[in-house]
Amino acid sequence: MYGSIRVSEVEVDKQARTAVVVGGGWAGFGAAHALTKLGFSVTVLDASPSPGGLSTGFRTAQGRPVEAGIKGFWWQYHNIYSLLKEVNVVWPFTDWTMSSFYSPEGIQVEAPVFNELPRLPTPLGSFLYTSPYFRNLSVVDRLTALPLIQALLEFDADEETYAKYDAMTARELFRKAGVSAKLYRDFLQPILLVTLFAPGEQLSAAAALGALYYYVLAHQADFDVCWCKGSVAEAIFKPWLDTLNSQGCRMLGNNRVVDVIYEEESNKITGIIAMDGSGERTVYEADVVVFAVGVQAMQRIVASSPALAGREEFAGISNLGTVDVLATRLWLDRRVPLKNPSNVLAGFEPTTGATLFNLNALQGEFADEPGSVLELDFYHANQLLPLSDDAVIQKVMKDYLTRCEPRFAGAQVVDSSVLRFKNAVTLFGPGSHQHMPSTTTSFQNVFMSGDWLRQGPGAHGARGLSQEKAFVTGLIAANAAAASVGLQAQVEILAVDEDEAHIAAGKAAVQGARRAALALGLTSPFL
Repeated sequence: MYGSIRVSEVEVDKQARTAVVVGGGWAGFGAAHALTKLGFSVTVLDASPSPGGLSTGFRTAQGRPVEAGIKGFWWQYHNIYSLLKEVNVVWPFTDWTMSSFYSPEGIQVEAPVFNELPRLPTPLGSFLYTSPYFRNLSVVDRLTALPLIQALLEFDADEETYAKYDAMTARELFRKAGVSAKLYRDFLQPILLVTLFAPGEQLSAAAALGALYYYVLAHQADFDVCWCKGSVAEAIFKPWLDTLNSQGCRMLGNNRVVDVIYEEESNKITGIIAMDGSGERTVYEADVVVFAVGVQAMQRIVASSPALAGREEFAGISNLGTVDVLATRLWLDRRVPLKNPSNVLAGFEPTTGATLFNLNALQGEFADEPGSVLELDFYHANQLLPLSDDAVIQKVMKDYLTRCEPRFAGAQVVDSSVLRFKNAVTLFGPGSHQHMPSTTTSFQNVFMSGDWLRQGPGAHGARGLSQEKAFVTGLIAANAAAASVGLQAQVEILAVDEDEAHIAAGKAAVQGARRAALALGLTSPFL
């Protein structure tokens, strides 16, 4: 016993090392998956009642199913696609889809399915193949992005360069590069709003370059995306959870971490204190600990734990910002066709981006619905969260849908859902990189994971706020934990595709020229 706190007495393999993973989701499940494979006895603690979103889910007042937003699965999600084979999940995704980019004036551009087209050297393929789909953006405007190539090739050359790009805003970088206002408004801003969930004036230039490089420049097909044909929780996490349970992993929902047990002599966290819904506190003893929660949850844990708050890398997490998200789902009384099933909306609110999905086309359970079933998810939705549900739905219909497609004006909403997520995702703001943790910490046995970890030089190629990055960081944390207790075994982590030869050569040339310029006292035009 630790005072009046109960010590977990669930039987574990006495020969196995114990691991406690704090947080579910892609990072937590990834860490638990790898640690179980590496021979640990694993307990996952999550504040939500059902780790991984596994429950009956959200429901409308009329009982219709709702998800907490929809996210895509991109071409280079190699590790997630490999996981599905490992846990015997039948391919749960749609075909690769085209996407439309809407402004209040209508469709501005469409993104084709690049992997179906002859492969050309990047970025030539994406430039040529999207050209027929631009409605209002001239070739001259698009060519103003060319100076950004230097920044894309040099921004993560080393920690010093990355930190300098991280200190400026993406908007400032685009101005220095001479990007036209129209290209920024109609193309770059929408991409940033739905990949990093904030406008360029609030984003680190380094984070923006990382996302643009990963999704746009690295390979022709990298912007291709598919969607889960049903609930991600049911289609992926449920069979994954069944596999983990069969391997002895304990998933304990409704357990909020409130403190840690610190052993000064060994410099280890030897136990995690969690409180359940009844207020009872339990200590879960651990040889290794992996934190796999988001920024807001980690800030709360640090604030309640003097041992964590006393360490610089954990105290620094308090300097990180977050972004609000709003997820809406509408059932209409009639079908209103959309050109593409997945869409990006920008310019309807000054600093808010949205994604619009035609669920009749994407998810089998809605294919036979008599009316349109639509999902609109809003990012950087600060000004929308205070509105009532009715006001949100009215705004969605009047200010968004009917401006995208006038035929929505005659449709009636027969059911709807509005879900609000305050401080839901990380804000990669200017200067944020220095406050983001790495996999390892100053504690000998504590490791970090999540899509908000540092992503500068040397990091895995999965960047931005992505499910692949979250999953991969869970695997990396598990490998580091195994190494910390002397295990030689490691789980395999698939790398992103190597840079094309001319891009690799360009990086070497630009970075070599930068070093030579620095020796002469010269600097990059962007820095």
